[in-house]
Amino acid sequence: MEEDRYGFSFEDEIKQAVQKFERMKRNNESYFFDVIEFESIIDFYIDNNNSIKAFEAATLASQQHPNSVSIQLRKARVLLDKGRAVETLKILKKLENIEPGNHEIYIAKGTAMGILGDIQGAKKMFDYALTLDTEEVENVLFAIVSVLQNLNYYEHLIPYLLRLIEKEPEFYAHLYDLAYALEKKGDYENSISNYLRYLDEEPFSDSAWYNLGIIYNKLEQAENAMEAYDYALAINSQNTFALFNKGNILSNLERFLEAIPVYLEYLENETDSFEAMTYLGECYEKIGEYLLSKKYYHDAIELAPEFADPWFGLGVVELNSGNVDDSLIFFRKAVKLDDENPEFWYLLGKAHYLKGETKSALSCFREALKLDAYYDEVWLDLGKIILKEKLPQKAIPYLEHAYKVTGDVPGINYLLASFYLQTGNQEKTYKHLSLAIDMDKNLYTQFQDFFPKDLLTKKINKLLEKNDLT
Repeated sequence: MEEDRYGFSFEDEIKQAVQKFERMKRNNESYFFDVIEFESIIDFYIDNNNSIKAFEAATLASQQHPNSVSIQLRKARVLLDKGRAVETLKILKKLENIEPGNHEIYIAKGTAMGILGDIQGAKKMFDYALTLDTEEVENVLFAIVSVLQNLNYYEHLIPYLLRLIEKEPEFYAHLYDLAYALEKKGDYENSISNYLRYLDEEPFSDSAWYNLGIIYNKLEQAENAMEAYDYALAINSQNTFALFNKGNILSNLERFLEAIPVYLEYLENETDSFEAMTYLGECYEKIGEYLLSKKYYHDAIELAPEFADPWFGLGVVELNSGNVDDSLIFFRKAVKLDDENPEFWYLLGKAHYLKGETKSALSCFREALKLDAYYDEVWLDLGKIILKEKLPQKAIPYLEHAYKVTGDVPGINYLLASFYLQTGNQEKTYKHLSLAIDMDKNLYTQFQDFFPKDLLTKKINKLLEKNDLT
């Protein structure tokens, strides 16, 4: 080529144009640039994600060349990057009159409408753009898909992406994009299918395996998820997200001994992850290694003192070790940092009760149930306290009020049934026990001790027999 013969290339021209523009800005001078130079300068800054200089160049270019469609289009793109969709539409309206057959104008117009939330209007513009250039349909489709991806309109990009896959079946990255869009839409089965199609062609894509693991995890297919994460890690041992997620799955499956080395490996790469330190501390706590558990909880607190979970973890360790006073300190701190976690309130209540502070315990249980009315362990312990303190008669009005607020929750129905049984109201006992069993009959085994056999009537026994609960 001619440019190679003289050692001068198009890249050199771009470089010179950019240097000239920056020299002008630096010296606060005024230079003239032709349209091609400005196009190169603006494109250079856009490609390098320098939106400020791209906007400066586009503004000056539109002043020097107000009738250039290519310059005005670039200014429109820069404005779109800044989210200034209304201004963009004003520019595009003028350009429509100058070049009504230019598909780029309508893609930009659709982008502006998408930013403004008018997705139907955007799709109209995109569909019209596709009718204007039959020779470059693939490029137009790709531009539309890219816009919709950037705006997170995943459901709406799928039809355009399917058309693009038909046009370019050999371009396997489209399958990845389709799988990702289907995942965002919540169509997990089809997402998995397309990730697997993509992996048949590109088996060494650790990001595809990782995304597949996320979907399997959402579908509660733990073994499939871990297998996918293992593939991701085999391809890229630095994929720490896969490592972290694998540790979380093992921990959730209560396979704490297996989770520990995974979290340790993760922490070798992410030394400041207070979340991983907390989860590791929990694993050690679950297997009774309290010294190591406390070490990692304290490490997490040192890094993130406002993170409530390690404070709570220390409370659990102290409670399990019989140090109720110390556990109260840590539970109170956890609740102070996060008062919307029902488990924090529940264990704070348990600690108060072990200290003989019944009123405080009941208050904490009430807070826990406000946050999660289906927290069965709280209802169970609440019932035990009320029965032990011989308070069923006094508790009934409070529980009836709570029942009106929460509605039919299994735990509250089991308690009301038990307390009405204790006070001799067989009709209401039967009513609430029937409701509780209909909602969750398996939970009866946990509340069984609340229903002494010598107090049960024939009608109640029949109800239990009918549900195989005798």
